[in-house]
Amino acid sequence: MEAATPTAEQQLNEIKTNLAVIRQKIADACAKAGREPSSVRLLPVTKTVPAERLRIAYAAGCHEMGENKVQEAREKSEVLGDLNIKWSVIGHLQTNKVKYITRFAHEFQALDSLKVAAELDKRLQSAGRGMDVYVQVNSSGEASKFGLPPEDVEDFIRQLPNYSSLQIRGLMTLAIFSTDHDRVRACFVRMRELQERLRQTAPAGLSFDELSMGMSGDFELAIEEGATVVRVGQAIFGKRPLPDSHYWPGFG
Repeated sequence: MEAATPTAEQQLNEIKTNLAVIRQKIADACAKAGREPSSVRLLPVTKTVPAERLRIAYAAGCHEMGENKVQEAREKSEVLGDLNIKWSVIGHLQTNKVKYITRFAHEFQALDSLKVAAELDKRLQSAGRGMDVYVQVNSSGEASKFGLPPEDVEDFIRQLPNYSSLQIRGLMTLAIFSTDHDRVRACFVRMRELQERLRQTAPAGLSFDELSMGMSGDFELAIEEGATVVRVGQAIFGKRPLPDSHYWPGFG
């Protein structure tokens, strides 16, 4: 006999409880690192979560949502268009999909291509708007992951002032997916060190104050190493029906 589907009220309470647990963990990690909890932004990752559950999550306080598949994000943004959700696209973007994200997304966290930068800038210029953008870095060196090698980032960002509608805010990464905390932490340390260099060498007008790193399994380590944005999905919404490698190549 199948378990009954939780009611909307039960789901609301579950999400509220999960959010409270995560915020306490954020506060504890910040205390350990000598930081203020307000210095870390929680970005709920909603991939594979149905729109009706996201409506409940919005009522629980999730007013920002991150999606890594453009089509899924686009469909949800339309269904939930009556809610004031700030959508963040956090996954790899093909040039032919850029036209969609400029219609609904508040920020893009996975820039690693000048072709995408040029197309995004062109579309945003036409729309008369800007967009917050993070440069994605492959901090683990895994061939299956998207993002620039750390050693290529400085040359890449020198080109970004050419795209004036892209408001560069910082860096994003996915650490190695491992139970070895030392290997995971090494990815985050690499990002913090890169951020420190870029703050000294980046062209005027580009900000590298933000570090988007850390997910459900490793966000506390990320905070200890300087994360300002943590992307948390399963710890809020529960396990996904398929493994992460299905949704995010190179993950798992």
